Amino acid sequence: MNFIRTSPTAALSLPATPLTLANKLTLIHQHIPGCGVTTVDVWVKAGAIREINDWSGMAHFLEHMIFKGTARILPGQFDSAIEGRGGMTNAATSYDYAHYFMTLAAPDLVETLPYLADLLLQAAIPDEEFVREREVVFEEIYQTYDSPDYLAFQALVEGVYQRHPYGRPILGTEDLLKQRSPEEMRSFHRRYYQPENMTVVLVGDIAQDQAVDLVERSFCDFQPPGNCPQHQFEAEPPMTRIRRQELRLPRLEQARLMMAWIGPGTDAPAQEKVDDGLPWNRFRSPQLYPDPIKDACGLDLLSATLAEGRTSRLVQELREERQLVSEISSGFSLQQESSLFTITAWLEAEDLERVEALICDRFSHLITAAIDESELNRSKRLLCNDHAFSTETPSQIAGLYGYYHTLADLETAIAYPQWIQAFTSEELQAIANRYLSPYRYAAIVTKPL
Repeated sequence: MNFIRTSPTAALSLPATPLTLANKLTLIHQHIPGCGVTTVDVWVKAGAIREINDWSGMAHFLEHMIFKGTARILPGQFDSAIEGRGGMTNAATSYDYAHYFMTLAAPDLVETLPYLADLLLQAAIPDEEFVREREVVFEEIYQTYDSPDYLAFQALVEGVYQRHPYGRPILGTEDLLKQRSPEEMRSFHRRYYQPENMTVVLVGDIAQDQAVDLVERSFCDFQPPGNCPQHQFEAEPPMTRIRRQELRLPRLEQARLMMAWIGPGTDAPAQEKVDDGLPWNRFRSPQLYPDPIKDACGLDLLSATLAEGRTSRLVQELREERQLVSEISSGFSLQQESSLFTITAWLEAEDLERVEALICDRFSHLITAAIDESELNRSKRLLCNDHAFSTETPSQIAGLYGYYHTLADLETAIAYPQWIQAFTSEELQAIANRYLSPYRYAAIVTKPL
């Protein structure tokens, strides 16, 4: 077995063991004896952020085409092999990654993992399957046109990210995808589906030596790296004011208010970052944001304080007491280049202006007044319980490890509850002041047509 530990100290303190194989593929393994099942979750740094503008949608389309076979595996043969053993498999594409996972009885892993590895490493992308599956992707795009919330959110991110790929739809557009060819997709696949971009997470009833041997044998036959156009990033205009748009949509029973603020990305400082063609400092500098991961955890905690549960600030005031909204929620989405903090409210159109003003006023209060201890402890319990509930099964654990290792580091997946518990009101006040300005945000107002 030719491998080295990526972090000796992490291996002593983490339930999982991170390993770097000889070909630079990362393996994260956790043995759960007696559980009877095993999950494999393969994360690839090949999300929509890697596309040039004219290739928008390529990463997601490739996710579909991965399952269309190789020289050794016919279309549908992989699904049949997994489902025939009572297992399940799926995949997803985001801006920063694509990932492919399967869960099945532990004894079946030896026979099925080579199938998944062959699909990922040797995807044939046949011409006729490319044309056929493109119609399936078009149907997905058409379905988004019937979702007011999707249309509003896409308009919101376009308002936030005016030049960055985060502002493009992950699915792409019908017009752009019609211009793409199977050979272009093959070049995209050969460029990014390489061992240094890939993490295999294996959690369940399999010992480490067996896991390493199986992964080494399965993930060894990578194609020669390909060349494809790379996105030339432009400097993103800073958010110096309120960017507001209004949409009128049919079949909309209630108005929507969506607001967004830019948070810290997870990229390392320039002197520590590997040159992968993605400039790290388009949104931040180390002087402004000395600890982006800690700030991201703090924004998670602020999101829970504002709109997680019936007794949270905005839910209690705007829904329960004033009855100005039917629902209101807050969210924080961690991303590599810059993260996104959002507020979404469902309400009557005549209350839009008043609700937006109240939200901004409460943000001002968040910046100037510390959160009291009982309120802070409630939010901490919510997030720590959510984290505990998300680590009950091998598939949940594997997804958590892959997500944090791909975007930040594996330690974050384990240390998150401790970091949340350690926050003080003063620290959260400083984070709110750093990111959640009531004078610099993007807003989308959606009204019935």
